[in-house]
Amino acid sequence: MANVFAKKPLAVLLGEANSTGHGTLQRTLGAGNLVALGVGAIIGAGLFVRTAAAAAQASGPGVTLAFILAAFGCVFAGLCYAEFAAMIPIAGSAYTYAYTTMGELVAWIIGWALIMEYALGAATVSIAWSEYLNKLLETFGTGIPYALCHSPLERAVIDGVAQQGVINLPALLIIVALSLLLVKGTQESAMFNAVIVVLKVLIVIVFIGVGWQFIDPANHTPYLIPADAVVKNAAGEVVRTYEGWNKHGWGGILGGAGIVFFAFIGFDAVSTAAQEARNPKRDMPIGILGSLALCTVLYILFGHVLTGVANWREFADPAVGGEASVSYAISAHMTGYGWLATAVTVGILLGFTSVMLVMLMGQSRVFFSMAKDGLMPRAFSELHPRFNTPYKSNLILMVFVGLFAAFVPGNLAGDLTSFGTLLAFVLVSLGVWIMRKSDPDQPRPFRAPLSSASFPLVPIMGALVCSALIIGLDVATLEVAAIWMVLGFIVYFLYGKRNSMLQKGVVVVPTEIDEEAFIKPDKDNL
Repeated sequence: MANVFAKKPLAVLLGEANSTGHGTLQRTLGAGNLVALGVGAIIGAGLFVRTAAAAAQASGPGVTLAFILAAFGCVFAGLCYAEFAAMIPIAGSAYTYAYTTMGELVAWIIGWALIMEYALGAATVSIAWSEYLNKLLETFGTGIPYALCHSPLERAVIDGVAQQGVINLPALLIIVALSLLLVKGTQESAMFNAVIVVLKVLIVIVFIGVGWQFIDPANHTPYLIPADAVVKNAAGEVVRTYEGWNKHGWGGILGGAGIVFFAFIGFDAVSTAAQEARNPKRDMPIGILGSLALCTVLYILFGHVLTGVANWREFADPAVGGEASVSYAISAHMTGYGWLATAVTVGILLGFTSVMLVMLMGQSRVFFSMAKDGLMPRAFSELHPRFNTPYKSNLILMVFVGLFAAFVPGNLAGDLTSFGTLLAFVLVSLGVWIMRKSDPDQPRPFRAPLSSASFPLVPIMGALVCSALIIGLDVATLEVAAIWMVLGFIVYFLYGKRNSMLQKGVVVVPTEIDEEAFIKPDKDNL
């Protein structure tokens, strides 16, 4: 029987990282591009949608503490990602790292979980994009019919009329457009993303600056949701209660952290582009940790302002502030700043666009690596003859993610994304410790502090905090995630294990190696 825990030799990964020529991804991204990719993926639905969702569902005004807790786990995981990305600068992110530290089966588990992180993440953001597009159209006196911008599983009573969703058409169309852009090229996509990142960061800063003067201290009292809290709609009907241990009080901070953790998945998306970084040993740590630090500060300030301007109970009522929550808060509570609501909506749409772009790129790179290893069909690793991008992977994802965006509600997709992210973080954190023990002499351009084989504080803390956040997720989310992972095991044993290049003994170190570009720093990028 083949060994499902067989490890891919580190020498093979380093050889693939250094290889050049046809069939390899091109190194076109600098440190600035990578930070922009990280910020592009981080600031989006997590901030503009999940902040209000976490406040409404679990944390109340304490959503700022939920952000701090989530960031706490991210710091540990981010340091571990940075060490791996600088040491093994190859596409695939956590999947690749696990393959050489914990073996093929664990690598498969991560790769399968990353589908939840990136593919479902892109679908979640596209659904939020659809919500805000409708909000923008409303300012011009028009809108998209409810049936054409909501999934068949969604229904609502609007102006006394029951509405039923049929298909989320805007969400589907934006996924198609961005997938085609990714087929065109990585550098073009990165430049498009960089412009959007500047615009949306400015929008966030303006909202924080202007919104600060509209904070009502009463909205921050009590700071944690009481156990007996009940939210009712205008008709007096109960729309939400908070009996669960992770729905109120300090437990609600943990539950809220699991919800907003979706907001932090961008920094690890940077690591999926390691094989396209010009000077990965220097640029990957900068891209990962720089984007994480910048966005954490903005998140805490944003959460404080949003829950101060509008009461968290308003976000819990779908008919009031449950959709396009930021625009609602501005329109309803910031008198004289209607223009800002429109500007924020435009900025949010642009921000969501960059998030989807990075997520779709990250997923295609994970599939690229898995297909190169034989664990996925070969089509996922085939590059376009002209653009040198994994175009078949992008097109297949376009169909899969597009269908999910069109027919599945956003809340379910968002929580599943958080699960996939957290599971990857746990295993990457443990992988650094394992690698320190198994390959202590391997050169590490960046070393996570307090992570020695005998004193692995950072890896252990990363694994523990992220595990706690998984436990804090909704039970229904964990049940669906468990079903997804079981399905993953079935796919692995029916297809992946049988076609694995490692299991077949077909593992070759590439011979075309660009030592000049990889070993020496890129002077133009210093």
